[in-house]
Amino acid sequence: MLSWHHVNEESLWVYPKVDPKLKESIIKEFKIHPVIAQILVSRGFTSLSDIHNYLYAKLPDLHDPFLMAEMPEAVDRVCKAIKDSENILVYGDNDVDGMTGTALLTEFLQSLGANVFFYISKRESSRQNLIVEALEYAIKNECKLLITVDCGITAATEIAKVAERNIDVIITDHHEPTDKIPHCVATLNPKLFNNPYPNRDLTGVGVAFKLAHGITNQLVSEGRISIKKVDLKKYLDLVALGTISDMGALTGENRILVRYGIRQLRKTRRIGLAKLISVCGVDLNALSTFTVATKIAPRLNSLGRIDDPQKGVEVLLIRNAQMAENMAQELDLNNIERQKIERTMSAEMEHILTLNPEILKEKAIIIQSDKWHPGIIAILSTRLSKAYNRPTIVIALDKEFGKGSLRSIPEFPLLDVLKESSDLLVNFGGHDFAAGFTIKETNIEEFRRRFIEAADLKLQAVDVKSKLYLDAEVNFQDLTFDFMESMKLLEPFGNENPQPVLYCEAKQAWPPKVTGKTHLKLYLEQQERMLEGIAFGRASSSPMLRKNNLLLRVAFTPQINNFQGQSIQLMIRDFIVVN
Repeated sequence: MLSWHHVNEESLWVYPKVDPKLKESIIKEFKIHPVIAQILVSRGFTSLSDIHNYLYAKLPDLHDPFLMAEMPEAVDRVCKAIKDSENILVYGDNDVDGMTGTALLTEFLQSLGANVFFYISKRESSRQNLIVEALEYAIKNECKLLITVDCGITAATEIAKVAERNIDVIITDHHEPTDKIPHCVATLNPKLFNNPYPNRDLTGVGVAFKLAHGITNQLVSEGRISIKKVDLKKYLDLVALGTISDMGALTGENRILVRYGIRQLRKTRRIGLAKLISVCGVDLNALSTFTVATKIAPRLNSLGRIDDPQKGVEVLLIRNAQMAENMAQELDLNNIERQKIERTMSAEMEHILTLNPEILKEKAIIIQSDKWHPGIIAILSTRLSKAYNRPTIVIALDKEFGKGSLRSIPEFPLLDVLKESSDLLVNFGGHDFAAGFTIKETNIEEFRRRFIEAADLKLQAVDVKSKLYLDAEVNFQDLTFDFMESMKLLEPFGNENPQPVLYCEAKQAWPPKVTGKTHLKLYLEQQERMLEGIAFGRASSSPMLRKNNLLLRVAFTPQINNFQGQSIQLMIRDFIVVN
């Protein structure tokens, strides 16, 4: 695997902000451990009511779906389609967010007796063709209503073509609008300018869930269905799966959806999903946002990357145990294939960077190749951007076109930069920190020049230094099983709500040990208590730690290790030799 995380430059440690008065009031109000209170201060909480919502918000605290602009129009149109027995096509994007949102709306509408078809976009086709494919499918199946999931906001011209054929369109999406908004029955997107909806961070499946919630509320208030008929809770496993996979911010409402969604996943009645979880070797009781992101999502995602993403929706909806088992096995094989392609691409990328070290001297990284699979470049651009902490573009060339995957850092939002170069791009879309585009090969050089110039203009040297944000100082005596239990209050962890990073000074009890060739095991001691720590990928630091009685400043996340009984172990993020 890649050694990109061995970037030699030191991480910049960003120490927690201090507010003793606020910290005291948090401890008093919530009767929680002082270290947990400090983590909340470090995370920028300033009011007790915000903290209360963060720690204790429940399902009834979800926002009213009708706060979203154009929800009434969307709900009315869907209810009319159900009443008039019109055929409905749910058309989703080909990633996990799109698949889960499509499965959710398909199953939900079927449960209300609607005639529903679903269709997932194919990755090979250019963005222009996507809606055209959906249109052909809709005409073939005589659908009068097309609902998009996790896509559509940047497809104004294509959607106009659908409307010409007398098919109504409802867009549900969460991507930033980059051009004129498509003209349709309703556009549900929390990122639309002037949309009063309080949660801008819903992902595609979250917006789809809101539509289902709105339809339910309307049908119940009109007395057309009984409240007992629809249990929206059973869709939260899909919402959690899509939100985590799409790096949705785990704050506010998303936190509620994912917290309850994880519970739902643990007892999932979806047989295809249950088989997939068991193929991943994940223990249902230990299911967490981390296992979803690293084990389950990649297997579903591999369909959109190298196979038919339609199967992703099928595995989520399937009712037959044998078919579910076969599909789960197939997804696993796909994933192995994806990993193989990824390894080859990673090796070639390392090769390019070794031969052209000047690429890494710039404030933005842009690399390209005609040997790369367009479905896998997103994985590599994410990894490269994390390793070097700068805006990164990876381009897969195919004949005279290139498909680009972009990832960025908080100091450099992408969409305005892309807008300024839209004359060079066939199309582009996404978010400020993760986007994609298609470009003619002849325009790549000029685009590279402009993009790097923009990065040099906007970014200071300190912006592209990798940073380690610390949440709280802690003593070993604080690290008890009770404390670990109270840390669970801060879950679910994920984007915008990472696992806390604590720090302290501790002596080495004895020299470190290299394990698994590249990792380092540390034996640390503080006031008579000794704890083991593991620093991934840091074996090369072993020689400098061979002196007796070294004092280290260590940044870590504590974890419970269940190997041979229970113990607390430190996952070490970084360390500094004090003396």
